[in-house]
Amino acid sequence: MKIMVAMSGGVDSSYVAKTLKEAGHEVIGCYMVLHDKAGYHEKNIQNVRSVGEFLGIKTEILDLRDEFKKEVYDPFVEIYKSGKTPNPCAMCNREIKLGKMLEFALNLGCDKLATGHYVRVEDGLLKVSLDESKDQSYFLANIKPESLKYMLFLLGDRLKSDIKAEISKFSEISNIAKQKESSEICFVDKSYIDILNQHINTKIPGNVVDKDGKIIGKHDGYMHYTIGKRRGFTVDGAHDPHFVTSINPEKNEITVGLKYDLKSTKFSTENLNDFINLGSEFEASVKIRYRSPKVGAKAKVLKNENGDKFLEVNLKDSVYGIASGQLAVFYDEQNRVIASGFIN
Repeated sequence: MKIMVAMSGGVDSSYVAKTLKEAGHEVIGCYMVLHDKAGYHEKNIQNVRSVGEFLGIKTEILDLRDEFKKEVYDPFVEIYKSGKTPNPCAMCNREIKLGKMLEFALNLGCDKLATGHYVRVEDGLLKVSLDESKDQSYFLANIKPESLKYMLFLLGDRLKSDIKAEISKFSEISNIAKQKESSEICFVDKSYIDILNQHINTKIPGNVVDKDGKIIGKHDGYMHYTIGKRRGFTVDGAHDPHFVTSINPEKNEITVGLKYDLKSTKFSTENLNDFINLGSEFEASVKIRYRSPKVGAKAKVLKNENGDKFLEVNLKDSVYGIASGQLAVFYDEQNRVIASGFIN
């Protein structure tokens, strides 16, 4: 087969390219330039080209900066302005990595697109990886279901330590295995606030209120806060820690409360992305953020006035800090992704 490998310059995608080449496939490596973050791309591109030379494969540099700005960067800014907490990686995987890059691969005559994600596929559904500490099914749960048939995920049954050990055997590319892993948003340097400050004044002080609307303190500007944050604002006469429980951008106001005020058993989602026929209601386990444990849930599938499907979700146990804008991902009993939607 002719297979494109999405290469980041890191150890995982390098291992994927090596494995596919050794299996006899025609492999093309492809690095995406998504933004203009200073000093970000040079080392990565050098690594991709080094691996390409070592394996004897062609490598491509795909400039998707305009598409990334439209589909990920600009929405990232707007979602924060609306008082929500965006999930740019989920947006990018759908529209860019497994969207525009997949289109590029198919236009070059490739049969498949392979990535270095830690995830499995079972019966046409994304499934949690063997190494759950590295599982990336959550970030992939927003992809278009029809794109899955073109995807290859080779690392779902592997351990990260094994991948590093394999690449370390080869002196030509062993430096890649020694690189520090990045868990940050790729286009953010130190803080998301640095990004927002390029487009809007985030430092507009406002009121901190309690759940009854009483003014009890001051804050530095609502975009500095996300649900569950406990620092960076004042609460008059407080003896216990207070946490952000809601954000009102129109009033430049944040509501705070004690930790138990963050507990909830209900939420709704928009932009439903279903991988199976869910019917009118279903039961599943749900994650409300990447590192949160799964919680049992019952969900109703409804339609808004535009005919778009959304979910009303009731949790079997209360959870802390459900944040609008984050992705809710639903899993079946076999740890397979059956649906996702953005919390609102």
